[in-house]
Amino acid sequence: MGTPDFAVPSLAEILASGYSVSRVYTQPPRKAGRGQALRKSPVHQFAEVMGIPVETPESFRKPRVIDGLEALNADVACVVAYGQILPKRALSAPQYGCLNLHASLLPRWRGAAPIQRAIMAGDAQTGAQIMQMAPGLDTGDVLLSETVEITSRDTAASLSDRLSRVGAGMWPRVLGAVERGALRPTPQSGEPSYAHKIDKAEARLDWTKSARALDQLIRGLSPFPGAWCELQGRRVKIHRAQPEHAPDGVDITPGTVLDDRALIGCGTGAGLGAIRLLELQPAGKARMSADDFLRGTPLPAGTQLT
Repeated sequence: MGTPDFAVPSLAEILASGYSVSRVYTQPPRKAGRGQALRKSPVHQFAEVMGIPVETPESFRKPRVIDGLEALNADVACVVAYGQILPKRALSAPQYGCLNLHASLLPRWRGAAPIQRAIMAGDAQTGAQIMQMAPGLDTGDVLLSETVEITSRDTAASLSDRLSRVGAGMWPRVLGAVERGALRPTPQSGEPSYAHKIDKAEARLDWTKSARALDQLIRGLSPFPGAWCELQGRRVKIHRAQPEHAPDGVDITPGTVLDDRALIGCGTGAGLGAIRLLELQPAGKARMSADDFLRGTPLPAGTQLT
């Protein structure tokens, strides 16, 4: 059970390890692109290439959907970023229940956006864990865990790619333990935190925040939905930036351009600093380097971003 690109390596690894996948469940095709044509999920497309039957229920709360799952007589369900809440009856349909790959070190960052929230919070590390699913939001016992460092240049995209590959490699070990009856569930311990879905209002850059906080927000929201600001009434997304020391002797107003190479003043009080924009995306255009952006839209010192 899975939907986005993040889940494809897990399905590929399970198949490559010789396990028989009797059915794939994924979210229904959604409208996408300029033409708003229906597009199958990445997992759906991969499953079809591999010749695996695919189910796309709108909701797992319909009894007939769970009837179909029970009729498979599956040993186990492997769940990776499926995007649906599974009711209790579905969790117990396979013989060994449903196992879920989650991209954090639980109970930190339970919920929908653990990768983005870890970067936005400035965490030094995160991880991939496979847990036994239970009623409740990411509350189940942990079966296997791998720690992953978060670098100062990681974006949501780069960290997601790394965690996807690490998590995929964990499935053969967990499924082998299921076969041997050697699972060792470990209850989660510690204070939970919740990775709530990203709200669009969070993506607007607040230049009164520190350069470090702005950098974390930009990296955590890149490439989607993208941190943004306004320049002369036009929205511009910022995909990459770099904290720097503010020039000596320069009065800083947060959001003001400090030189001709996109260095922006930020912070307040003793936290005054600067952040250099490195990759931008004007509305309706492709991502581009700051150099390319400045060739078409110069930002002289004193320009104000909001």
